[in-house]
Amino acid sequence: MADNTYTPPKVWTWDKASGGRFANINRPIAGPTHDKELPVGKHPIQLYSLGTPNGVKVTIMLEELLAAGHEGAEYDAWLINIGEGDQFGSGYVDLNPNSKIPVMFDTTTKTRVFESGSILLYLAEKFGAFLPTDHNKRTEALNWLFWQMGSAPYLGGGFGHFYAYAPEKCEYPINRLAMEVKRQLDVLDRNLADRDYMAGDEYSIADMAIWPWYGALVKGLVYEAGEFLQVHEYKNVIRWTDQLAQREPVKRGRMVNRTFGDPASQLRERHDSSDFETRTQDKLEPESSN
Repeated sequence: MADNTYTPPKVWTWDKASGGRFANINRPIAGPTHDKELPVGKHPIQLYSLGTPNGVKVTIMLEELLAAGHEGAEYDAWLINIGEGDQFGSGYVDLNPNSKIPVMFDTTTKTRVFESGSILLYLAEKFGAFLPTDHNKRTEALNWLFWQMGSAPYLGGGFGHFYAYAPEKCEYPINRLAMEVKRQLDVLDRNLADRDYMAGDEYSIADMAIWPWYGALVKGLVYEAGEFLQVHEYKNVIRWTDQLAQREPVKRGRMVNRTFGDPASQLRERHDSSDFETRTQDKLEPESSN
């Protein structure tokens, strides 16, 4: 039997790509790799993103704000193709030195906002929406917002990577991270057993942060891991997931900057509310083939 034990060297060096999906964009240094300015549209909010769970959090929030009548939340959503390294362009790095999506620029205050949780909180405070004003209720919503920010890396970069993307399957990390993801689902399921939303009876940015990750997980839509994780067990999370999925702003937010799935569900860039009717990929692809 082969010995696959790895002994770390005294000093780690980056001498080859790690393999697996996304290996071409992983590196141990920060900063830009090329000069490229970011486009700027006509709206108060400029969003540079991709329709991953972290990006969807923000587009749901913006669509919810617009549906609630906050005209100042009108936005341009520009597509950032992380597979091609758009996040390492000089203009992008100026807004987000961490080179992750999403990043937002508020043209009315000349404020850059990076990290999806920070963007949600910024928008909630700017517009006075989707964050309770009562101190205890506000704190509970923030508890769950920050829970998501700390927990999802174990799901995405942890379990998702080793289960679905790593160049080879390794029992120890998959077992360890599957255990943690199921523990997280149980945390959510217990919390939702006696409340409609994550923080209680009010829909908030906590729901918007958690839904794109864990809602997709319990519906079996990510990593092809639904059966492996037995996600059907988490009845309260499924009920909450389905409840949020019926909201029209959630449906729209999920479409923005999306580059996969049904072409009718992909609005790769969003610059006007009418784009949902006229600029989805199923309508653009016939044009590009002519």
